[in-house]
Amino acid sequence: MLVLIELYALSILAGLAAAWLPGVHRDIYSLDGKNLFNRSIPFRGSSKRWLQSSGKIRGVNLGSLFVFEPWIAESTWSEMGCGDQNSEFDCVSSLGQGAADSAFQKHWGSWITKDDISQMQSYGLNTIRIPVGYWLYEDIVDSKSEHFPKGGLSYLEQVCSWASDAGFYIIIDLHGAPGAQVADNSDTGQYASSAGFYEDYQYGRALQFLEWMTKQVHQNNAFRNVGMLQIVNEPEQDPDTVSSMLTTYYPNAVNTIRLTELGLGILWNNYLHIQMMDELWGSGDPNQYIIDRYFLAYDDHRYMKYDSSIKVSKDTYLSASCNDDRDSNSPTIVGEFSLSPPDDVQWDSKWSPDSNRDFYKKWFAAQVQSYEKQEGWIFWTWKAEAGDYRWSYSGMCIETQKGGPAVACVE
Repeated sequence: MLVLIELYALSILAGLAAAWLPGVHRDIYSLDGKNLFNRSIPFRGSSKRWLQSSGKIRGVNLGSLFVFEPWIAESTWSEMGCGDQNSEFDCVSSLGQGAADSAFQKHWGSWITKDDISQMQSYGLNTIRIPVGYWLYEDIVDSKSEHFPKGGLSYLEQVCSWASDAGFYIIIDLHGAPGAQVADNSDTGQYASSAGFYEDYQYGRALQFLEWMTKQVHQNNAFRNVGMLQIVNEPEQDPDTVSSMLTTYYPNAVNTIRLTELGLGILWNNYLHIQMMDELWGSGDPNQYIIDRYFLAYDDHRYMKYDSSIKVSKDTYLSASCNDDRDSNSPTIVGEFSLSPPDDVQWDSKWSPDSNRDFYKKWFAAQVQSYEKQEGWIFWTWKAEAGDYRWSYSGMCIETQKGGPAVACVE
């Protein structure tokens, strides 16, 4: 209890300190006096990098890298031998551990390359968000009942090291939680028939993951530009269903990360930002039971295609995006959005990506203009195999050669 009181007091004393977010440039020095910013040198002491950036967060998600969503890359999924499976869990169960490990390691080594990172940098982006599953920490996986690919950590290290060399701010997002935080969704890695996350046993394993990941960030040079750790992605949207998450998991997650940092001797100005879904997501007020709110951040996902209150028309979408008020908790990042209209109209002539490039260019500009009223935005996702740039940032940039949404690809 005394430690928690000290944590709370520390948050009050440090309340006026600048947050570790893009837009705030600080030179951080190691114990030997060398400037560590954007340098690939061995980690020394507790100093971490601050980004050199003059503007808001402008980034992309690395979707389907460490949490595979088959719809994003159906060809690759089939080539891995997973074509008739719903999720990573199902695929590993079907292929067997050894064959699955080989298939996934090949995927991890090729889906995002150093050239991808360089291309992101050339487009003026400054942030990447990396969805991961709890199974990345293999010690907490129950091998008798849970089946996930092994060996992902070294590939995460590689991607984060490339991104750090390029000066990116990095957010690591617990996208797949123990037991699955939602049902029937491949983005949990499990496609479970029910959401099993909301119980003490699963919360405990998630806390173990957060402690382990916090140590990785502060002790492993590959993670030198990781500035934010998201404690769970897109939980259930019924506050009654997730009440234990608000009362138990959220405060314990914050305390776990902070106590881990205290134990490592990390100073307050090098703490991780801890991110939760904001209140607009619909899971309740994330701050309701949290005492220590220092260096907290919030994630807002804005997929207009799922908003039934907005009339499906180009003019309405542009107007709604231009006037979109995402002011909820602060600081908020719109961590996921796309250019996709509802499924039932997306391939109609009025919405076809091939014949409506000018509209999608305007809609992208309208969205990012509104999201930069907050801390910025992260597009979902960097690449997709479907040939639909409305879900692919790299695809949007290719479209600039055809008069597409060029605003996405300039600094």
